[in-house]
Amino acid sequence: MGLEEAQKAVDKWISQYKEGYWPIYEMFARLTEEIGELAREINHRFGHKKKKAIEDKKEIADELGDLIFTICCIANSQRISLRKAFQKTMDKMYKRNGNRFKKK
Repeated sequence: MGLEEAQKAVDKWISQYKEGYWPIYEMFARLTEEIGELAREINHRFGHKKKKAIEDKKEIADELGDLIFTICCIANSQRISLRKAFQKTMDKMYKRNGNRFKKK
């Protein structure tokens, strides 16, 4: 699924509900919560803070999926094409860092 399809899928799901998209500040708060959950899982797996025996194991992929969903919500509510935004970022990266770290 590409970015456009992801945004359409999220919009289709959100459109089922009368409330629609949350206000942007609430979606941003949700995004930070999801980033925190990803950070916690990465820290448990690769950092010094290991999970307690009573804590459920979460998958990094699931946490990334939650982030993508929330980012799609924000983009849709602001009528932003993630495909175009990402392409602009990639163009910037190649222009700014084009010769940096290239394989020899």
